[in-house]
Parts: sequence; C-alpha cells; structure tokens
Amino acid sequence: MADSKRPRFRLFYGWYIVGACVLISVYCAGIVTRSFTVLIEPIVEEFHWSYALVSFAASISGLESGLLAPLVGFLFDRWGPRKLIFAGATIMGLGLLLLSRASSLAMFYASFILMSTAISVSIGVVPMTVVGNWFRKRVSLATGIVASGTAAGGILVPLVTWVVDTYDWRTAMVVFGLGAWAIIFPLAPIVRHRPEQYGYSPDGEVSQKVYIDEVQTEVQRSEVDFSAKQALKSRAFWQISLAMVCHFMVSIAVLTHVMPYLSSIGIPRGTSGWVAMAIQLLSIAGRLSFGWFGDRFDKRRVTAIGMALMATGMLLFNYVDIGGTWLMITFIIFYGIGFGGPVPMSAALIREYFGRVSLGTVLGLATGVAYVGSLIGPPLTGWIYDTYGSYQVAWFIMAGLAFAGMVGFITVPPASQAMQVAGK
Repeated sequence: MADSKRPRFRLFYGWYIVGACVLISVYCAGIVTRSFTVLIEPIVEEFHWSYALVSFAASISGLESGLLAPLVGFLFDRWGPRKLIFAGATIMGLGLLLLSRASSLAMFYASFILMSTAISVSIGVVPMTVVGNWFRKRVSLATGIVASGTAAGGILVPLVTWVVDTYDWRTAMVVFGLGAWAIIFPLAPIVRHRPEQYGYSPDGEVSQKVYIDEVQTEVQRSEVDFSAKQALKSRAFWQISLAMVCHFMVSIAVLTHVMPYLSSIGIPRGTSGWVAMAIQLLSIAGRLSFGWFGDRFDKRRVTAIGMALMATGMLLFNYVDIGGTWLMITFIIFYGIGFGGPVPMSAALIREYFGRVSLGTVLGLATGVAYVGSLIGPPLTGWIYDTYGSYQVAWFIMAGLAFAGMVGFITVPPASQAMQVAGK
C-alpha cells in the first residue's frame, strides 16, 4: 500500500505517456497508412498492376489489423504496452525493408502483412487503452490528443512524396524502415501500463489508499467495469462497433485513393500530396475539439456530428473538379474535421460503456469488427474506378455509409440501459 502526496506543480505522468504515444503514432501512421497513397502510382507504373490489385494491399492491412486487434487487446491486458510497442517497431522496420525489395505481388502483399502487424501492436488499440487506463474525467481529451498523432502523420506525406519522386520508392522504404527503429525504440520505455502501479489514480488524482499490486482500486470500484463476455452480449457494443465499420470504410477508402482520384481529374501529384496532408491536419482539429466536447456533452451525439460532417464532405469531394479551389477547401474542412472527430470518440465511448478492467480486450474486439470496413472500402473504390473510369459512384456510396454511421452512433442506448441488460 502506498500513500502518495504529489506536489501540485508536477505534471501528471499520464501526459508524458500521451506525448510518447503521439510521437510513435505520427511516425507509424505517417510512413505507412497515410503515405500509402503516394506509392500507388509509382508501383502501378513499374509493375503494371491494376489499381484494385495495388489498393488491395490496404485491405490486407485492414484484415490483418482486424484479426490481430482482439489478440493485441488481450495481450495488452496481460503484458502491458512496452513489449508490444518494441515488437511493433521491430516488425515495422522489417516490413518496410521487405517492401523495398518487392519483385512480385506476393512479396508486395507480404510486406504489408508485416507492416499491418506492426501498426496493430504499436498504434491503435495500445495507445487508446493506455489512455483509458490513465484517464477518466479527461479521457476524451487525452484520447483526442493521442488520436491526433495518427492524423499528424499526414505532415509526413509531402516528405514521403518528395523522397519517392526525387530518388525512388525503394530507396524511400529503406530510409523509413531504418527510421522506425531509430525513433520508436527510445520512446517505448516511456509508456507504462496502469497508474496504480506508480501510486496514482486516473487523471493524477491521489487516493488515500492505492494498492499498487492490485488492479481494483477505490476509484475503479466506483466505475462501470464489464468483462469481455458481458460486453459481447451488449447491444451497445455491437452498435458502436458497426458504426465504427462505416467510419473505417469511408476513411480508409479516401486515404488510399485521394491522390489517384485527384490525379484522375487533372490535379498534379505535388498539389494532391498537400491536399492529403491538409485533410490530416484538419482531422487533428476534429480529434482535439471533439475530445474536448466529449468530456462535456453526450459522447454519442458528439460522435454522430462527426459522421454527418464526413458525409457532407464526401458529397463535396465528388464535385471538386467542377467547383474548383473553393470547393476543395470546403471539402477539406468538412471532411477533415468530420473524419477526425469520431476517432477518439469511439474509444471514449467504449471506455464509458465498459470500464477499464478489460478495456484492452473489449476495445480490441470492437476495433477488430471495425476493420471489416478497411477490408471492403479500398478495393471496392478501386474496382469502381477500374470498371467505370470514375470515382463518382464510389464517393456517393461512401457518403451514404457515413450517414449510416451517424444514425448508428446517435441511437446507441444509454450507458445505464447497457448496464441493466448486462445484469450489472
């Protein structure tokens, strides 16, 4: 037992963890997920594969990440985050180096299997669960800041574009693969599992009695805590997860095809790279602002507003070739904020509805379901372009899916009702 009196001027250690998670997410997302759109055209030109075949790599990544997410959540609850982040950094470097040597479609897909494995165990479930463990009252804001790391990775898109276009895509993958080891390894030790292990309660509040070796504390007993089995029996779990499917399907499809789409309507690659970055930067505003609002208002409604903005943005995206610069700017604002907002809110909803004790496992299961959207979205969009020579039909479908996600989030039953159903 430890009685801890922390000086008020000291920054709660949870915020150092948030900072480390942000930096790890910036690199992983910026080099792999956000910059995949940069590689599509050079790889198509070199190997003469179809857009659907190349973009299917994003779906493989989604499938792999979806299958791994529940396992990662399970391992997180038992091993903590450090081992997972170290493993993820190692695998990410190997995946990028393998991609630099790809000479066949099988090798190309294999490299993305490795990289998606790395993403699964480095960002996503791991940092979101860490934040859920270290924060309660400010969980939406802290989650929003961490989720901004993946969006901030968009600032690396112009850099990746420049390296790929100036040298070649293979050289770029070697450089960024080695960079994964140099950057992530020193950050991993900062990330720690639970605040109780260090004499804290969530948010830095100091309890008079904090049992360091026990998972359950006085603060935890005042919270809702579901087992994974109870969560799976809850309507709220499935409704949140299916709404997340809609969000993943739209967002990954756009991230994958934004540069090819803009090239198809005559916009230069240099400009489209900046557009891809601008979407990510605006999504940071969405993640932070929605995180702030989520701690003050109904999380379901806040998340639904994000999906509504996303749907509006997709409709605007369809006509940027007609509307010109101003319509492009309007699309970036609506879609970027709308795309970003639901990212932290989905994890915050899971935290609010199901508690901390099995948070890694429950969030991993929900994320695994959501990755079905990542599996379907990119190849469907690529197939539509290959078939019709246009992205218009795809963007209308994505707008409809975003609207469906809005309805899904806003109609989730209240947390008190979910507790009654589970027999709490």
